[in-house]
Amino acid sequence: MDIKPWLTEISKGKQPFVIAGPCSAESPEQLLAVAMALKNNGIDLMRAGVWKPRTRPNSFEGYGPKAFEWIKVVKAHTQMRFAIEVATADHVELALKEDIDLLWIGARTTVNPFTVQEIADALKGVNKPVLVKNPINPELALWLGAIERIYKAGIKRVGAIHRGFSSYQQSKYRNQPYWQIPLSLKSQFPDLPLIGDPSHIAGKRSFIQEISQKAMDLGYDGLMIETHPDPENALSDAQQQLTPAALEQLLADLRVSKRSSNNTLFVNQLEGLREKIDNLDQELIDTLATRMKLVEKIGEYKKDNNVTVFQLERWQEIIQSRPEWGQKQSLNYDFIAELFKIIHDESIRLQTDIVNKDTPNKS
Repeated sequence: MDIKPWLTEISKGKQPFVIAGPCSAESPEQLLAVAMALKNNGIDLMRAGVWKPRTRPNSFEGYGPKAFEWIKVVKAHTQMRFAIEVATADHVELALKEDIDLLWIGARTTVNPFTVQEIADALKGVNKPVLVKNPINPELALWLGAIERIYKAGIKRVGAIHRGFSSYQQSKYRNQPYWQIPLSLKSQFPDLPLIGDPSHIAGKRSFIQEISQKAMDLGYDGLMIETHPDPENALSDAQQQLTPAALEQLLADLRVSKRSSNNTLFVNQLEGLREKIDNLDQELIDTLATRMKLVEKIGEYKKDNNVTVFQLERWQEIIQSRPEWGQKQSLNYDFIAELFKIIHDESIRLQTDIVNKDTPNKS
């Protein structure tokens, strides 16, 4: 994909670029109240759910085409631009007919290449920005594949929305951020706009500020934040929506850092520290290589003595002691635990290859 910078066309140079509005379009009064408040805060691109894909039936799934009439009235009154989610080719057709300004593909849709392709086909010849949310499961290839399908349909103004990933791991957030996945996407395509969705990552409004700041610290291009005049009584996602006043305060408190600096002293100091990190990284790799040689030797002993590769007691000892060692060095417990899980997985792979090498196939 040859993606060119395009976000400034619609962001008007604002940093961060902000899309805000209710999870669901609930009434013309609700939309107008939010639109007026956003306008007063300098935001002129509003999100509103027309269709709401829900996990379980009998949940509020949006008002559908009826909401377009409300959007039309609000657009005429405020000149607010609107963004909505589309989940089918029919949704695309209706959104284009109603002159919606920006479309996005949701996480539940991104996971299905067949549906994404149908949407891409419906978008051919269209000159609208299209953003693609990450899939529910943490798989970069699936996210990238959806973006590529939209791009190949001729949509050059394509971008990504990071809304977090489902996980069985316990977390204070609704969805795990797994920041390394969107950052990997951004590293492959630096000019691809990356928009953070702190509302869906957080699941609770008390965490939205910290996630928004994290996104800015990582160089995200913008934020999509759910905003409602009366969040407690919202028909969907009540716990993760902010009032317009709370959104205004969040943006006022947000620290937006520069992407780089031309200060000579800063550049020189940074390069010096990075050189030290490079040297330490080489030492880390050398140490890992030495460790894996010992792992291979253990694998040979296990093979010679017909002993299982996985040793539960040994693994329990490692996963308990290493994070504790890390804590004594002021390292994060969970970080060290995750690091040694990866090392252990690779150790198991190496030893399994050794045990199975030259083993007769008895099938």
